[in-house]
Amino acid sequence: MSPVRTMTVAAADVAVSSDGEAEYSFAVAYNGPPPAYDLPRAVPIAAGKIPAAVTLAQVPFSDALSLPMVQPLSKELKTPSSEPAVSPTSVIAFDRSHGGGSGRVTVSPTSVIAFEDAAAAAAAEANDASSENSFSDNLTTRRHSNCEKESSSFDFNDSSQRDYASTLSSDYPSSHNISPLKTNETEPEHDVKRAPVLRFEEEQEQHEAKERVKRENVKKVKKGSCYRCLKGNRLTEKEACLACDAKYCGNCVLRAMGSMPEGRKCVGCIGLPIDEAKRGSLGKCSRLLKRLLNHLEVRQVMKAERFCEVNQLPPEYVCVNGNELGFEELVTLQSCANPPKNLKPGNYWYDKVSGFWGKEGQKPCRIISPHLNVGGPIKPDASNGNTQVFINGREITKVELRMLQLAGVQCAGNPHFWVNEDGSYQEEGQKNTKGCIWGKAGTKLVCALLSLPVPSNSKCSSSCGFLSSNVATRPVPDHFEHGIVHKLLLLGYTGSGTSTLFKQAKILYKSTPFSEDERENIKLTIQTNVYAYLGILLEGRERFEEESFGNLKKNQSSVLDTTGTSPKLGDKTIYSIGTRLKAFSDWLLKTMVSGKLDAIFPAATREYAPLIEELWDDAAIKATYERRNEIELLPSVASYFLERAVEILRTEYEPSDLDILYAEGVTSSNGMASVEFSFPQPAPEETVDTADLHNSLVRYQLITIHARGLAENCKWLEMFEDVGLVIFCVSLSDYDQFSVDGNGRRTNKMISSRKLFEAIVTHPTFEQMDFLLILNKLDEFEEKIERIPLTKCDWLSDFRPVISQHRSGINSNSISNSPSLAQLASYYIGVKFKRLYSSLTGRNLYVSLVKGLEPDSVDEALQYAKEILKWNEERPNFSLSDNSMYSIEANSFSH
Repeated sequence: MSPVRTMTVAAADVAVSSDGEAEYSFAVAYNGPPPAYDLPRAVPIAAGKIPAAVTLAQVPFSDALSLPMVQPLSKELKTPSSEPAVSPTSVIAFDRSHGGGSGRVTVSPTSVIAFEDAAAAAAAEANDASSENSFSDNLTTRRHSNCEKESSSFDFNDSSQRDYASTLSSDYPSSHNISPLKTNETEPEHDVKRAPVLRFEEEQEQHEAKERVKRENVKKVKKGSCYRCLKGNRLTEKEACLACDAKYCGNCVLRAMGSMPEGRKCVGCIGLPIDEAKRGSLGKCSRLLKRLLNHLEVRQVMKAERFCEVNQLPPEYVCVNGNELGFEELVTLQSCANPPKNLKPGNYWYDKVSGFWGKEGQKPCRIISPHLNVGGPIKPDASNGNTQVFINGREITKVELRMLQLAGVQCAGNPHFWVNEDGSYQEEGQKNTKGCIWGKAGTKLVCALLSLPVPSNSKCSSSCGFLSSNVATRPVPDHFEHGIVHKLLLLGYTGSGTSTLFKQAKILYKSTPFSEDERENIKLTIQTNVYAYLGILLEGRERFEEESFGNLKKNQSSVLDTTGTSPKLGDKTIYSIGTRLKAFSDWLLKTMVSGKLDAIFPAATREYAPLIEELWDDAAIKATYERRNEIELLPSVASYFLERAVEILRTEYEPSDLDILYAEGVTSSNGMASVEFSFPQPAPEETVDTADLHNSLVRYQLITIHARGLAENCKWLEMFEDVGLVIFCVSLSDYDQFSVDGNGRRTNKMISSRKLFEAIVTHPTFEQMDFLLILNKLDEFEEKIERIPLTKCDWLSDFRPVISQHRSGINSNSISNSPSLAQLASYYIGVKFKRLYSSLTGRNLYVSLVKGLEPDSVDEALQYAKEILKWNEERPNFSLSDNSMYSIEANSFSH
């Protein structure tokens, strides 16, 4: 023993901290029986072997060089089980030569030991890297050579990480594990050096985290029991979670799964992907769920289960010809004319020329649409064939060879065939077509006996090949239609045309804009409106009749006959109607005043149809209709229906799309309506970039609120804080029209639209929201501006344009022609609103001129709204200021 004073250890010799742990102790010599375990050894600190950061010398770099990237450090250090356990604060090197390869050295809990050889190697390599400059031209060579090395002390998945580490830091081992990463293996052959493109493998960590959450959600219960109440047995009917292994009885399933926003999942599993083994039951309702929920609720849950984005097949789970699919490729595959049925995770091969499709190592199982840009090139051993006969570069199986022989195809001499999608084949390198595999009648029967696929009827046509691969011509799968939804809020003053724009959107973008029930209700609404228009016309007739009598009395009051007496006035004028029609007119007006028009008409249409036809043929009604512009209560659309009143009021009348556009009251007059749609994809002849495919799948929701439904202070607007764009509609033809408010005051409709616009723009809900102003009814405005000056509206009284004698139409694009009066006036109104908007918000207003009854004009305006939303998403990627892009004077107009 070493000459150390022998002493007995007392309790007082050890300083104890407040928490009961020893802070320090004195080393003493041990006298007693030899211990049965190895004693720890304190190894002196080798100061020269402690690695330190090396300062990078000032080396001039060329512009062609770029700095490498430092690998991130993970949280745990995974050391081999054969290594000794060390304290994480160790700075003392551990000499492995003392421990040997067979024994394990026990380390004291207070010891601080590190691995000498790993630290030394790391330090030496760090010095080498800093002195030799790792940016040299042999970077690629060093990477491949270093890939063959393996660290014995640290869990580096990629041994080439040293080449990517910055020379500003050493390779000293840390207590954190390095995350594995992948680099592009192919390097450019030119002299310019690029920083390696790194992709950290976080997918595995995320997958493990999700699996950990699933395991935490699942309790360990008795087999066959409910996972919530722990009751029941194997015979008890239960509902299983699609994401984990939990099963619940009928009493617990609704409590455990809640409202099922993603289908049959536990509340804790919401947001997690489903178990791929259960994908076959996706959207298939169980008997238990049918007993617990009604039919509508079951349909809603199954719809959410099928179309929920998180429940869809991840594209990276499908490999085609050795390549994982991306989002666009999966959309292309699933939306083609003949997609693979029941696509599941796995490895597949695909012959892009003929359309053959199958699992790797197996014979073809289906013929899908050819020429799809998915996966990589097909491999010769894709189907694991051993016949020495090739079709489109793939060695076919024995079953396929047997089918070719029975179809009369000469396969002697190990030929290489080139087979097209229509079944025509030829030998590689030859121009002559030898025949068609599907030409013989018995070929399909042979394929059925050998369990081989045959093309569908649509596939046999030669025209379906390249068209089926065009992104623009394919229908989109249902589950992609339930993805991103951008909301557009459509507002406007009464009569501004918001209802027409809403109906146009349904007709333009919905395959079935109105159901049969909706069309029947629209028919009744139109017929009721016609009776209302007739009542307004009859009321105007009475006024004109009274005015006519008054004029006759005034003109003949001073005229005397030869006898000295005034002539007798007749009891009829041009506006007088017969007794029978007079009785019907009085009854109709009383019904309108009582508010019972909707209750009586159009149910009584058959009874009053003969009277309507007689009434419309009467000379007094025709004379009144000639003066319809003097009847203020008669809307402008009334002329469209009154001229066809006899036809519309018949029982067999069916409204056309144009009738629906003109009809008033089709949308809710005091509430809210919405329609969800997606813009049509480009025409087939146009070039479609697959990178923009995701944008074509975005859906839009157009929400409209009638001006009456806004009520005071725009209370409803607080519900729409998540809309992307507000579309405010103004009728250009309202500049000379007046409305009567609740107090009986007459107000110009254009000024009323301006006041509503100010109230909505300054609403706190839309403080940072963009606005699109639609100046509607441009066609009516063009006709009216020639007769009635714009100065009829006090707000527009300063409109004094300079008019040329050679004016052009509003749709003229000729440079030589001067703008029309309608063009100048509409531009002037737009600038007035833009300046008003800028003064209220400090932002810029978008403006679009629209003819609401023309589909192309409405489509252009809504496409403009889509571009505004798209620009708002891309705006953060640009450093340009708003002032460089907008102006309140000229641009941001859509014509």
